[in-house]
Amino acid sequence: MKKISLVVLALILLGDHSLLAQGSSGVSKRGTSAAPFLSIAQGARALGIGGAFVAIADDPSAMYWNPSGIADLQGFNLMVDHTYWFADIQYNFVGATIGLGSYGVLGINLTASDIDQMNVTTIDQQDGTGEVFTVSDLAVGLTYGLKLTDKFSIGFNPKFVYQKIWKMSASAVALDLGVKYATPFEGVTLGMSITNFGTKMQMAGNNALVLYNSDPGNTGHNTRVPAHLAMEEWELPLNFRVGIAYDVPVGALGKMKLALDASHPSDNYESINVGGEYVFDDFVYVRGGMKSLFQKDTEESFTAGLGIKQFVVGNLQFMVDYSYQDLKRLRNAQKITLGIAF
Repeated sequence: MKKISLVVLALILLGDHSLLAQGSSGVSKRGTSAAPFLSIAQGARALGIGGAFVAIADDPSAMYWNPSGIADLQGFNLMVDHTYWFADIQYNFVGATIGLGSYGVLGINLTASDIDQMNVTTIDQQDGTGEVFTVSDLAVGLTYGLKLTDKFSIGFNPKFVYQKIWKMSASAVALDLGVKYATPFEGVTLGMSITNFGTKMQMAGNNALVLYNSDPGNTGHNTRVPAHLAMEEWELPLNFRVGIAYDVPVGALGKMKLALDASHPSDNYESINVGGEYVFDDFVYVRGGMKSLFQKDTEESFTAGLGIKQFVVGNLQFMVDYSYQDLKRLRNAQKITLGIAF
């Protein structure tokens, strides 16, 4: 167990060192990574508290935030999350976990885009050529979480990432890993995760095929030589998060949880997420938070959310969560999450 813990700590420190090296110039590197959809928060509950979820991570969305969090789940859990993103883009996240007793918890997750077809346009045909194209984002992961002790959990989420636009596509494999630790201080939990540690993505396909004139200044040669444009390789949006959560004692008034996360992405400036959740009678949840604090030129701002959890029959639970995120000039993003557990 100690060896495993040391290996995980070494990987986390290695990832942090890599991130620091990339961000040492003070430049955000925003827009320089592939698959940016991997940075879109999943789970209405998590977003409702400002994305400060790495130390909480106690529902199926933990497979996105901190895979070690599923080690706290029992029985079967299912989450279906729908995101209304800006520019009429929508994303769907589905996550399911099942407990394996003393062998840990196994989970599977899928994130996919829902983007309408668009018209193909050119400089000469700005109203459209009559063709249409589609854009697709997809990530599929298989998660494993294990409690090494009653206080310390570890989790892994290897995944396949795929993107497509018109007749071009790219793919990559990546790994998310995380740990959670219930400290000796009552109600205080620490969490850390590294996400999207993987291979680079490089677009390939028929849209890279062009007709090339190797000597435009002369005649008498083939002026339409088939050639392929060289596509660059792009890193995935690697992110290191560390967070703390505190269960605030409020007596018989309900339950309250406060959380704070620090995030160090490879393609943006560092930031802080903070948020809180109040639960009344284990039935109604009220949430609020601030996302991307201290991040330069961010469009992200406050978040808010509501949730309801109800036992239906026996130990069968049904959950509904909603969250709202202010995106300033990009207006807003909204999430709806449905979940069951038994």
